[in-house]
Amino acid sequence: NQQIRADLPVTRRELPRGAAEKLGAEMEFGQKYGAIVSVYFIGDESKPFSVEFCGGPHVNHTAGLGLFKILKDEAVAAGIRRIKANLV
Repeated sequence: NQQIRADLPVTRRELPRGAAEKLGAEMEFGQKYGAIVSVYFIGDESKPFSVEFCGGPHVNHTAGLGLFKILKDEAVAAGIRRIKANLV
């Protein structure tokens, strides 16, 4: 919620999959990606808060997401977490 309130910019770039992986972009578990992928940068691209393969946030700034409260946090696999949340 702190990053949402900060109203960080969200930018999308198309990159080769290997370049996105080298950036440390987070992938959606179980998804298949092509050779060129959409990558979203949340915050300043030179020092982003988060870098994600296209899961499609579909916002231009984090404030557009709205605040939420985490209801449940669980491990689903090694290094993989699932959260359930509601909008506040």
